[in-house]
Amino acid sequence: MVITAQQLADLMPDATQIESDEPEMESSLHYAQLALLVACLEWLWRDRTDFFIGANLTIYFSRQQLKHRDFRGPDFFLVKKTQKHPRKSWVVWEEDGKYPDLIIELLSESTAEVDQTLKKELYQDRFRTHEYFWFSPDTLELEGFRLVNQVYEAIAANEAGWLWSDSLSLYLGVEDGNLRYFQPDGQRVPTPEEVALQAQHRADLLADQLRAIGIEPTA
Repeated sequence: MVITAQQLADLMPDATQIESDEPEMESSLHYAQLALLVACLEWLWRDRTDFFIGANLTIYFSRQQLKHRDFRGPDFFLVKKTQKHPRKSWVVWEEDGKYPDLIIELLSESTAEVDQTLKKELYQDRFRTHEYFWFSPDTLELEGFRLVNQVYEAIAANEAGWLWSDSLSLYLGVEDGNLRYFQPDGQRVPTPEEVALQAQHRADLLADQLRAIGIEPTA
């Protein structure tokens, strides 16, 4: 019996419903760092709808992997030129074959060896992910790699110790014990809470200036 491509597609299950299968993160420190990375980029790109951020979310890249998975998903990954909407996991064959443009792993004592060897090879050779970074919330170790002729080469740090990301058009750097994003001009990308605090600080300064000239600001 001859089967058409459309009939074959109709028989295939909807893999977008596959649940993520990730373990708990190492510590509350790792959770806080992951939340910080997500919140800052979501705020910076709040007017964009052409990207997806995965946070401790499984990437399924082959049907064989569904039976015998050797690798779990990255702690943080970014896919550009895609639709921004919630997903239960990232299923490559349901996403036009797209793999992450950028991956960040948060090192821990139990994962560091795999993150720095096996996963690095996977992201380089199978995913062809353009940039791969790892950061340890415990030791503050930060390293970054970029694909050059299909091989990861280390990204050189600037004078501040920050690493430039082509995928983000931002620097990644350590400040106050956290991995943060920095604009090309050196300005730190804030969290929504930091934006609100800055706005309140400016409002308080303006109120003080008005009172100094005899004007009571309205509530």
